Amino acid sequence: MARAPLLASSCVLLLLLLASAATAKVCNDYSGHGGVEAAWSAKDVPIMVLMPMNESALMSGISQGIEPAVQLAIRHIRESGRFSFSLITKIYDTECDNAKGLRAFFDAICYGPKHLMIFGGVCPSVTSIIAESLEGWNLVQLSFAATTPVLADKKKYPNFFRTVPSDNAVNPAVVKFLNYYNWSRVGTLTQDVQRFSEVRNDLTSELEKADIQIADTESFSNDPCVNVKKLKDNDVRIIIGQFDENLASKVFCCAYNLNMYGSKYQWIIPGWYQGNWWEQANSTNCTTKKLLTAMEGYISVDFEPLSAKRIKGISGRTPQEYELEYTREREQKGVETSKFHGFAYDGIWVIAKTLKRVMELIKKQQGRHDMYHNMTVDDREVGKMVLDVMNETNFFGVTGQVMFRNGERMGTIKFTQFQEGQEVKVGEYNAIADVLDLINNTIRFQGVEPPKDRTFVRLQRRHINVPLYSILSTITILGMLMAGAFLFFNIKNRNHRLIKMSSPYMNNLIILGGMLSYASIFLFGLDGSFVSEKVFETLCTVRTWILIVGYTTAFGAMFAKTWRVHAIFKNVKMKKKIIKDQKLLIIVGGMLLIDLCILICWQIVDPLKRTVEQYSLEADPQGRDIAIRPFLEHCENTHMTIWLGIVYAYKGLLMLFGCFLAWETRNVSIPALNDSKYIGMSVYNVGIMCIIGAAVSFLTRDQPNVQFCIVALVIIFCSTITLCLVFVPKLITMRTNPDAATQNRRLKFTQNQKKDDSKTSTSVTSVNQTNTSRLDMLQTDNHSLRMRITELDKDLEEVTMQLQDTPEKTPYIKQNHYQDVNNILSIRNFTDGKDGEKSVLKNHLEQKPQAQWGSMDPSRINRGPLEDINSPEHIQRRLSLQLPILHHAYLPSIGGVDASCSPTSSPASSPRHRQHMPPSYRVMVSGL
Repeated sequence: MARAPLLASSCVLLLLLLASAATAKVCNDYSGHGGVEAAWSAKDVPIMVLMPMNESALMSGISQGIEPAVQLAIRHIRESGRFSFSLITKIYDTECDNAKGLRAFFDAICYGPKHLMIFGGVCPSVTSIIAESLEGWNLVQLSFAATTPVLADKKKYPNFFRTVPSDNAVNPAVVKFLNYYNWSRVGTLTQDVQRFSEVRNDLTSELEKADIQIADTESFSNDPCVNVKKLKDNDVRIIIGQFDENLASKVFCCAYNLNMYGSKYQWIIPGWYQGNWWEQANSTNCTTKKLLTAMEGYISVDFEPLSAKRIKGISGRTPQEYELEYTREREQKGVETSKFHGFAYDGIWVIAKTLKRVMELIKKQQGRHDMYHNMTVDDREVGKMVLDVMNETNFFGVTGQVMFRNGERMGTIKFTQFQEGQEVKVGEYNAIADVLDLINNTIRFQGVEPPKDRTFVRLQRRHINVPLYSILSTITILGMLMAGAFLFFNIKNRNHRLIKMSSPYMNNLIILGGMLSYASIFLFGLDGSFVSEKVFETLCTVRTWILIVGYTTAFGAMFAKTWRVHAIFKNVKMKKKIIKDQKLLIIVGGMLLIDLCILICWQIVDPLKRTVEQYSLEADPQGRDIAIRPFLEHCENTHMTIWLGIVYAYKGLLMLFGCFLAWETRNVSIPALNDSKYIGMSVYNVGIMCIIGAAVSFLTRDQPNVQFCIVALVIIFCSTITLCLVFVPKLITMRTNPDAATQNRRLKFTQNQKKDDSKTSTSVTSVNQTNTSRLDMLQTDNHSLRMRITELDKDLEEVTMQLQDTPEKTPYIKQNHYQDVNNILSIRNFTDGKDGEKSVLKNHLEQKPQAQWGSMDPSRINRGPLEDINSPEHIQRRLSLQLPILHHAYLPSIGGVDASCSPTSSPASSPRHRQHMPPSYRVMVSGL
């Protein structure tokens, strides 16, 4: 958009120029001056100089500082003695105005001498208008200050040359500088003016050739803060700016406010600003101190006004010697210096060498022809000679090596850095040799190293800490050792009645399930920091299978045991029911088969894969110029929620089933058989811990250490509690009272129920308390057994009378009735006690030994006749036998000692007779 007015103006002026071209010959003829041949052979060769000289005109300061250099160059050319002519400069004031500049050019053509070349062109707009018309006049223009990239278009400006490098000439140097520090990602910030836009477009092309990424391109007109903020948001660290000094202060003020300075950022800006520009052009609300803080370390790029090499050039002087002479000339005239004075000095030498070479070519051409026709301005051959000679220019001047490539000066570009309030030269770029030469130890970056061209993101795995993994692994190993100890105890005592009645095979499965659950902890703690990605993906499946199978094995075996107790004691028909361990193994196998079906389908249809979740950037804790992007590995699949729902539903149903069995068998208190109380405690603990663990594990998904710690502790706690509840009571029972589990308290019914019999109140609890018919049967059997006891008491009375009548038969009766008496006491003790079961009592009666009245004790038969059976010792012995019998047989019927007293009060427990009495019968429960 900025080019439109300029193009329109150029078109108008071009039309005027073309119209004036038709009158050029008339102007020259009218002037009355000599022809071109006379001009080329004259001793004084006139040169048209176009530049603003009026002090009120824009850029007039450049022209005033140029004139001493031009005069110095003409004098040095004359003093060198190598040229047969002298250059005469005629300055025409363009006033940096298009119309006035074009008029000055027309006046020089019409009314001036025959100018062989045009020197000058300071203002870009005026220079471009005149340069576009040069081809029609067969004139060549050489500029010393026009740096606008527009003039580099050789199709539009074929006869234009310049000794000063173009603004675009800095772009190859910038690219070389970027490559030197391996910066491959940059951003541009450009003022919305044609001059800077042209430079940015050329820079974009150069960057693309060098394979350097342009992360962001921003342009602004007045307020750059929004655009600077966008650069920061796009993480642009290396910023190439194209703007004048008036807006540069605003840019650095925004950079200060956005903290875009220091060790993380590098600004590259034009180097043609005036000295202390930040003070003169500061129109912001930032103080000078803030601007200097933001500006510290920026790199400026501009052409080298004078060569730093101490080499004598075409004038026989070094650049330093020339500078001294120029300073004297400038001071004598009282003008300010201009950074273009060296290019003007070399430009005069370029014109002198070109004219000398063209004259030589013309003379050579005249020698080949008999006569040389008069040459006019319209003669294109002479103009082509000048162009060819200009392109062949190559010499060392005060600004360095002077040569052209398509009319563009291949010069030297310098790099300066702003250090502590002043610019310091840090290197230069030779465009001819395409070499970047940086001065050692001059560049000072704000950090210990050059800034990064981007925020380098270092992926950091969130892994499980080795100490945490080691601690939990140690605890897990201790748990496995405990499980191994339980397994050893279970196998070693598998034939013991306590362990045998508790199904040792099922106990082994419970231990195996616990050990599998323990083993899964090791796998849950392995991530990408320990294993490769492929192995991690395999572990995703393996650890899931192990944990699921271990859970089913442990609790499946426990629930199967509980089901057997439920099936036996809930048998209403009271039939003898035998459930072997093989059937329980089949039940556990069925549960595992369901697990395998789910897991196999899961693996085939939607297997677990390794997924990586990345989190937001974090600052480096060590303060380095990098950003940390944490990532975490997960085991997931497409339909993770569905598969977990299936597994949770199945395990939940299994747990509910176990709770139901534990509740149904809660009143069966046979330690060797019933684990319902411990199962209930295990299910409660496992359920609560699983719910808490799953919730906390989900909430700590992005914290692998916390998640692993919770999962591991939940598994350890559940497995340990389950194993201890199952086996620790057995260990305690085995050590304290091995036979406690097989005594008459194996069938203990805890609900009290009042009998219909008003004489006795017996606590009877059956397995099925609601079956009144069974209670009636038990009461009937109890009554018949009491009748039997009464009959036996009568028999006992008769035997006692016989002992009194026939004392000689005492040995015979005494030995054979001890067993009957003991049986009677045992029956009474069992009947009046709290334990009663029909089948048990019948079994006891059937096993009651019959009295062997016909048998005799051999020791009694072998006694001699000398022994008197009526001696005091024998009488005392008989009384010690008869009185306890009468005491236990008759006193309960009259309200004396209860017949349920301990058997130790019977004669059989007497110290004198214990060795002769057979052991009392114990009530046993068989068939379970």
